[in-house]
Amino acid sequence: MEASAKMRGKEDTKVSRAIYPGSFDPVTYGHLDIIRRSSEMFDEVIVGVLNNSVKNPLFPVEVRKEMLLEATKEYDNVKVISFGGLLVDYMADNDISVIIRGLRAITDFDYELQIAQSNRKVSADKIDTVFLTTSVEYAYLSSSIVKEYAQYGTDVSDFVPLYVEERLKDIFT
Repeated sequence: MEASAKMRGKEDTKVSRAIYPGSFDPVTYGHLDIIRRSSEMFDEVIVGVLNNSVKNPLFPVEVRKEMLLEATKEYDNVKVISFGGLLVDYMADNDISVIIRGLRAITDFDYELQIAQSNRKVSADKIDTVFLTTSVEYAYLSSSIVKEYAQYGTDVSDFVPLYVEERLKDIFT
């Protein structure tokens, strides 16, 4: 019996699927840390690049998706998609019941808990959220910080993969 079946207390062939949604504008090593760790926990991880109507993205959705495809190509069980609309609707249409969220600080938790509870309520208790604390070396890192540093010509090679760094330089130089 495989470990996931033991944890559920039964033998079955149910595939555990989770979605890691975000704007990924741009993808950082912090995001990639959460993706790597999630890929070790779930049979399939869908990285969902959203078109967030509240944010004004630096990169178009397709470019963010391309960067994530490059960043996750070593993981056989990671799929990168883009979508619009509500996450809970996408999940219902695609038989996904787990959301992955990364937490850097207590302020992230306050916001993410509210969203997780709302998602659970509107999904009639069919959606759960798994919170992963960011690895210590990335606890300070955000896409906003990366964009600001890149805008002023600061070296961001410790924060993002080379191809992301090059895309940032193309925009800001």
